[in-house]
Amino acid sequence: MKSKVLMLALATATISLTSKAQSKGGDATTTFGIRAGVNFTNVTGKDQAGNSLDDDKLKTGFNIGVNAEIPIAPDFYVQPGLLFTTKGTKVKQTGTDDFKINISYIEVPINLLYKPEFSGGKLLLGVGPYFAFGIGGKAKEGSQSEDIKFKSEVKMADYSKAYYVKGFDAGGNLLVGYELSSKISAQINAQLGMVKVNSKITDYPGGDKGKAKNTGFGISLGYRF
Repeated sequence: MKSKVLMLALATATISLTSKAQSKGGDATTTFGIRAGVNFTNVTGKDQAGNSLDDDKLKTGFNIGVNAEIPIAPDFYVQPGLLFTTKGTKVKQTGTDDFKINISYIEVPINLLYKPEFSGGKLLLGVGPYFAFGIGGKAKEGSQSEDIKFKSEVKMADYSKAYYVKGFDAGGNLLVGYELSSKISAQINAQLGMVKVNSKITDYPGGDKGKAKNTGFGISLGYRF
């Protein structure tokens, strides 16, 4: 609950800054860009029995989308975006195939971006919240796979039909990068999930102790128009 309140506060502050910037006007203009890259994601926390998810390993995915840069002060921008991104995890299993979870999201990052001139181009430093909405995915083990379905609460019998997770994810986003004078940029971003993404199993023996959260980092290239 505290994490959701924090994310709401960050989003509200960002929207407020954007509104003030638009009302002030000025010579600076809003620009738009495209971005695509590779993700390295994991799921951290505890499973339903309360065991640590330390055996989970990074899984490779990708992201692609668009963003805008709205000026709010010299060298400062609000950067909202819209991305298609894949997240998940890989579990190493002895004597059998790895278990992989791949989840597709529509993600909305809202960064406060500091973009000063540096060595003929511009440095990129950003921080802010992200909000993501699950749209599909697969849970795979060898040649066997199950569809990912989204539901906040399920019963144990539901897992015989599909693999369930919550449909909403949110957390903090941090980025560092560089934009050339040609408007081509490269950046590294890191994400820390702040809400549980595991569906609660209401009839789990002894109570569901699951606290799984998305984490990861990515490398991407972009271009501003």
